[in-house]
This record gives sequence, structure tokens and C-alpha cells, in this order.
Amino acid sequence: MSHPHPELGPPPVLPEGGLRIVALGGLGEIGRNMAVFEYDGRLLVVDCGVLFPEPDQPGVDLILPDFEYIRDRLDDVEAVVLTHAHEDHIGAVPYLLRERRNIPLIGSKLTLALIEAKLTEHRIQPTKVEVIEGERHVFGPFDCEFLAVNHSIPDALAVAIRTPAGIVLHTGDFRMDQLPSDGRLTDLGGFARLGTEGVDLLMSDSTNAEVPGFVTSEREIAPVIDEVIRTSEQRVIVASFASHVHRIQQVMDAAARHGRKAALVGRSMVRNMGVARDLGYLKVPPDLIVDSRDIEEWPPEDVVLICTGSQGEPMAALSRMANRDHPIRIAEGDTVLLASSLVPGNETAVNKVINGLTRWGARVVHKGNAKVHVSGHAAAGELLYVLNLTRPSNFMPVHGEWRHLRAHAKLAALTGVPDDHIVIAEDGVVVDLVDGRARIVGAVHAGYVYVDGSSVGEITDTSLKDRRILGDEGFISVVVVVDSNTGKLTAGPEIHARGSGIDPAQFDEFIPQIERALAEKAADGVVDMQEIRRVVRRTVGRWVSDTYRRRPMIIPVVVEV
Repeated sequence: MSHPHPELGPPPVLPEGGLRIVALGGLGEIGRNMAVFEYDGRLLVVDCGVLFPEPDQPGVDLILPDFEYIRDRLDDVEAVVLTHAHEDHIGAVPYLLRERRNIPLIGSKLTLALIEAKLTEHRIQPTKVEVIEGERHVFGPFDCEFLAVNHSIPDALAVAIRTPAGIVLHTGDFRMDQLPSDGRLTDLGGFARLGTEGVDLLMSDSTNAEVPGFVTSEREIAPVIDEVIRTSEQRVIVASFASHVHRIQQVMDAAARHGRKAALVGRSMVRNMGVARDLGYLKVPPDLIVDSRDIEEWPPEDVVLICTGSQGEPMAALSRMANRDHPIRIAEGDTVLLASSLVPGNETAVNKVINGLTRWGARVVHKGNAKVHVSGHAAAGELLYVLNLTRPSNFMPVHGEWRHLRAHAKLAALTGVPDDHIVIAEDGVVVDLVDGRARIVGAVHAGYVYVDGSSVGEITDTSLKDRRILGDEGFISVVVVVDSNTGKLTAGPEIHARGSGIDPAQFDEFIPQIERALAEKAADGVVDMQEIRRVVRRTVGRWVSDTYRRRPMIIPVVVEV
């Protein structure tokens, strides 16, 4: 079993006839999925998604893959294959197309429609190639066959990539629901056919590799949603991913059965469901939809609101309702249904929203107390099924945190894949498929690129560290005026503090210490302004640490005269 090594160096030149795979995101994390395939000097990208920030990344809106590895080779990119339209697979496409606008985007009808709606906001008109399951398309040296897979969004695809180096099957995100609400099954026959032909490398979704058995069918959720809406005496507010067309369909159908009107709340929800309805993926019952701005005109027992915010996102509609920062006000007797899974890392934010909603008198129904969601990712039993169908010569788990990747690797070993043919990689690790063997051969940089407002990549890890210090400890600024010739203090020190928890009156007792430290340096002939700043920072930092056991950010301002 191959492991990434912390001392991996740059990869060698790709051998003739070999296929190189570099994940720029999605390995060791849930999100930011992006894999780059290289053959004979040409590149194919599979997915280009975003990662959502953690609480210790303040001010960050999105996290992108680092395109540096391919930035000088964008003209070599034949296409970007998009397996489905979730944000962790398409969210970074607008940022990639800013660097080369005519890269062809390959995907199913719904996937391309949703990404085009997103790109319109970025004023980008994409080059698109629509594909359906069962088709094969050639992009440079890459012969791509597309297969239907069932997921928590319609029109998801797996892709088999054929080159002279062999066949790579990339499953994308999938599950094996045998009774899907849209009747679209994962193409197990196609997987088996590829297995007979010979899969040289299987790259498979690992999200639920630790979950035993098989995922519950989507159809088992509909009766629970129906019961919640039927028994609720006031408004029902349903929070879901803005792309979960199947779930929204179930909610709309239940609302119609019980004589309620439905309103969509949230820009992404309105946009995505509009696209899904126009393309026929969402069947909206007649006279069901009303404008959310007119919802107060309807009796609360006749209303279902469908909104974003199931993950506790601060700016999403549900979070704002919980904080009383939204035109729609939560009232006593309302029912809130969180109809989605809990993305790892979002537990604290979601619990905060649940508490906020409960505070205003709402009953909150969620996965922890009712069967209101099933995962869109295959559990261990399904993953074993795919491994046995495809019988890959080499295996590389993708799309998951470290525990998921390792659990999936163990499943592959159980099905007979030799340990030295199982590659556990991480972002930036270079894997070459040469002469039927997949091996780790090096690593390239694949760090985080932060989006903060309109800035992309300007925020660094150092910037985030400063933000965390400011948020946790506050800051102290110290202004001193010194003679540029002698280094002697001529005015100040003047001290200002914000968020440090220190009584400003205490600074009066401390100022003489700064004066003494500067006088000693002046006596030693120190006139370098950088050294004077360091003296101020060290003196203040030592005093704050010794007196208050705190470590605020200290900003010395030295004015020369």
C-alpha cells in the first residue's frame, strides 16, 4: 500500500506512454475536488470544486484549488469534465475560466445548466459540450466514456478515461439506490463491462467508506417529510442544499397534497430550482409556488418555505432567521425541517442554528431525531460491490478525509487488490500509471487559495493567523516618536488597545518600562527603526504575558523626527 511521504520531491519527467494523475483537491478533505490527468503533454481536468471555510478561517468565503501546477500549461488543457453540479465539484470553475475562458466544459444537461447560471454572475460565457450516459467522446488523447450514477442531484456521471496507458474509471460521487426517486440507477452493468475489459485504475468515492452496509433508499424519506408537513399546525420551513432537486421535489409534492403553498427563499435556491424546473428535472404542481415576499399574506398553516442554510452557513437564510436578521420571522409553533446531511466540521454551526430556532419557539426536525435525509454517497457494502464488479488492477481512493481514504483502501485489499497496487495519495501527490502499475513518484504544491470578498489568493495563512489572534486576543498599538539621529524618545509612548481585555489605566503604570528600554537602546547608539520597533514589541509583549497571560497582536508605530 503506497503512502505519501513528507519528503517527496518534484516528480520526474513522465515516461513515454505513461498517464500522470495529480489531485489538486479532494484528498484528505471533503470538498475542493479536482484531478488533473496528463498524457503525451496534454491535460484533462475532472471536476473543479470549492471547499467551505472552517471556523478558524475567519473572513474567508471560499477555498479554491491552487491552479499553479497547470497555470503555465492552460493551453494544454483539452477539457474540464464535470461529474455533477454540487459546489464541491463545480464551484471553482469560474475562477479557472478567468485564467482561460475557452476551456471546454463537459457535463450532463443539468450540470452544464447550473454552471452556466453561475458563470453568468461572473460574466463568463462558457464553451460547453453536453454529454449523456452511454456516450463516448474524445478530447485529445483522452477517450472518455460516461456512465450514469445515482447521487443526491440528478444527472450525475462517472467517467472512464481511456488512453494507451490503460483505463481509469473515476466514479465521481455515487450511491447504489435501487429505488431512486427519478428512476435513474447507477450503471452497474457498465461498471461490470469495464471490469471485463480491464480497469487499470479505479478512483472511487470514499465519503461513506466507514459506514457499513448499504445506504437507505431516497424513497423512504418521502413519508417522513409528508408526516412532518401533515402534522405541523403552523408554518413549515425546510432547509436543504440548493442543488438537492430530489429533496425539493419531495417537499413540493407533500405541500401540494396537504393544500399548502410553497415559497423558495435564498438566491441560489431560486436560481437552481428555476433551472431544474425549466429543464424538466423538477415537476412543480400547478399553483403551488408563491413569491416569498408575499408569504406573510397567507395563513401560517397554509405555507411551506424552502430555503438554504442546512449547514449553518452564517449568511444563509435559515441562519439569518435564527438570528432574527431576516424578513421572515420565526414564530412559536413553526416547524423547521433540516432535510440534509451534516457535512463534517459544521456540527457547531448547525447546533447553534438549531438552538437559535428553538429559542423562538420552533420545533426543529433533523437527522438526529427523524429519518429526514439519506446520504448521497455509497456505504461500504456498495463500495465492495463496485470493487468486485470492476476488479481493478490498481486502486486509488478519492473524495474523503484521511479516515475515509484508509477505510476504502482496506475494502479494496479485502477484495483482492494487492497492497502494493493500492495508492493512498493526498493533494499534490503525483501518481503515474506506467506499464499497468500505479505508483507515487513525487509531489507538487497544492495549497489553499482563499477567496475573501473580491480578492482571490491575496489572503495567506499568515493573514489568517493574524485574524485569529485579533479575534481571540485583540491588539495593542504603541506609538512612539524618536530622534532619527540619536534614537532618543521625544514623544510618547501612546498606547491604544482593542479587544485585549486590559484596563487602559494599567498602561500608565507600564509606560516607564517602555521609556527605560528605549533609553537603554539609545545609550547603546541604536538608531535603526526596525530594531526600535522590536524593542517596543518585546517589552510590551513580555509585560502583557507576565501580567495577564495573554498574547494580543502588538503593533509598534515608530515616528522619526
